Amino acid sequence: MSNKLKQIIEDKKEFLNLIKKKSSLDFLEKKIKNLNFFYDFKEAIENNKKVSLISEIKKASPSAGILVKNFNHLDIAKIFIENGSTCLSVLTEEKHFLGKLDFITDIKKKFKVPVLAKDFFIDPYQIALSKSYGCDCILLIMAALDGNQADEIYDEANKKNLTVIVEVHNKKEAEIALKYQNALIGINNRNLETLDISINNTISIFDVVKDHKSPIISESGIKNENDAKYIYDRTGIKNFLIGESLLSSDNPAALIKKIIQINQ
Repeated sequence: MSNKLKQIIEDKKEFLNLIKKKSSLDFLEKKIKNLNFFYDFKEAIENNKKVSLISEIKKASPSAGILVKNFNHLDIAKIFIENGSTCLSVLTEEKHFLGKLDFITDIKKKFKVPVLAKDFFIDPYQIALSKSYGCDCILLIMAALDGNQADEIYDEANKKNLTVIVEVHNKKEAEIALKYQNALIGINNRNLETLDISINNTISIFDVVKDHKSPIISESGIKNENDAKYIYDRTGIKNFLIGESLLSSDNPAALIKKIIQINQ
C-alpha cells in the first residue's frame, strides 16, 4: 500500500470514529426506509447493449489537485445524464477528494440514475451510511483492504441490495476478486504505488478475469474514444469509468457521445 493510500485510510478511520458517534446504525436504517430512489446499478449495465459509461463527478484528486473550479455537481450530472451516461460515480471522500455524501442525495432527488458512492470502504458501517444518502453501488479497493475486510463489506452490501465494484490493480488482486461472483470487477489503469497510468493494464489483467460472470469495467486514464476503442477491440470490454477526461473536456457532451458509439 502506498504512503498516500495509507494516509487516506488513516484519515477515513478518524472520520468514521467521529460519524459513528453522531449516527447510529438504527438511525441510518430509518433514514434508508424513507428513501424511494434506489436503482439497480448492475442491471443498468447488464441490460445496456451499447457501451456503458460510468461518468465520474469529483471536484479534486490527490494527483491532479482541483479539477473543476466552479464545481456544481448537479450541473455536471445533468450534462452526463442527458448525453448518454449509463450510471454516475460520485466522489464522497471529503478530505483528499473534496467530496460529500450529500452530493448523491442531491443528484438522486433530481435524476433517475444509478449512482456509485466512490470512496474508501474499510468498515461494514459505511454500507448503511452510504445507502442512507441514496447510493446504489459501492467500491471495494482491494489494495486498501486486509484480511476479511473485503468479505465483510461485500456481504453487508449484498444484504443491503447494493451493487459492488471490486477494484483491482494487478493480477494477484484480480485472482482474489473472482470469488465475488455477483460483483462487477473494475480494472484500474492507475498504479497506486507510482500513480502512473497505462490503459494496457486493462488488457494485461483481462486474461485473469475474462470468465467472470458479472461485467468488467476499465477505469482511469481513458482520454477519448480512441482509448476506449483500443481497449474494446482487444478485450470486448464495453464498460468504462471515466472522470478526469470528461471533467477537463471543453465539450464533455460530444466526448460522451463518441465513446458510447465505439461498438456501433
